[in-house]
Amino acid sequence: MADQPAVQSDDGSHCAFFYGTLMVPEVFYSVCYGSKDVHPAIAGLHTFQPAILHGYCRRRVQYADYPGITEDKDHQVFGTFTTGLTRANMDKLDFFEGSQYERRQVKVKLLSKVGNAKGEGNVEGEEKTADVYVYLEKSELEEKEWDLEEFRREKLTRWTRAGFVFEDCDPDHPASVATQP
Repeated sequence: MADQPAVQSDDGSHCAFFYGTLMVPEVFYSVCYGSKDVHPAIAGLHTFQPAILHGYCRRRVQYADYPGITEDKDHQVFGTFTTGLTRANMDKLDFFEGSQYERRQVKVKLLSKVGNAKGEGNVEGEEKTADVYVYLEKSELEEKEWDLEEFRREKLTRWTRAGFVFEDCDPDHPASVATQP
């Protein structure tokens, strides 16, 4: 992280929709703050709410522990709507996601009730605008859905150890940011 330019923070007004490893607060904190264990004052800056993104499909990335999403009008993606993000947080997230992804602005629906794994029983509420990372190489995605519980069981410990989240990141190739119409 020492090679990254210093970024001035702002008021924490950015919001994002996370649908993979970043749904786990310990991974989010590891990426944005360098440790899975943050002071309660830092944790209190962010909220994590269950949400649905319509018109996208989540799949496992080949040979990886994480997923990607692509546009698909017939699918929806369960994830978390996260608030309190600063420009510095967004820059770290762009770096973490890398050039495989493009950050886009989307509309998500908060869930007032979470149903089963297939989404049956979800009760949708308020619509929110959020940034999301969309995978750019659809051919690199498996047909299999990425599984959060499998990630928690088998991979989480490795992903939250100090320094791990940036081992394969290329500082010269962060995620691109889509221009908004």
